[in-house]
Amino acid sequence: MCNEKEQKNCGCISEILGKILMLQNQNFDNESYAGCDKPYLGPVCNSICYNTRPITLYNCCTGNPWSFPYTLNGTTNTSSVFRVEALDDCCCTCRILAFDETTNGYVSTNDFATIDLNCVGAIRCLADTFIDVC
Repeated sequence: MCNEKEQKNCGCISEILGKILMLQNQNFDNESYAGCDKPYLGPVCNSICYNTRPITLYNCCTGNPWSFPYTLNGTTNTSSVFRVEALDDCCCTCRILAFDETTNGYVSTNDFATIDLNCVGAIRCLADTFIDVC
């Protein structure tokens, strides 16, 4: 956990995650952006093929990615790749995504983590994908 004296306003990270959540819910505008806040999922505006912008969040004190355990098909592992599910001020609820080596892509788990965005120093957006969300 970050030292309270070092905590900052989570506005920047929260705004990006809010945009990602809007995109995943298909509530986007036609503005032209690049990077994490691009107004559509995928290389072109086509929400049929893409419904998730996977992210990795980095701890503001250590620089390490946040990583959480999950259980999928009876196997327990850890992952640092998430799907934004909800955003409430400086708290972000994320679905933990697992990497599937057979498809070379991410799959949805039923495990979630709520992260205090005051303790997030950076966000990395991965390639947009389709996740079968339970």
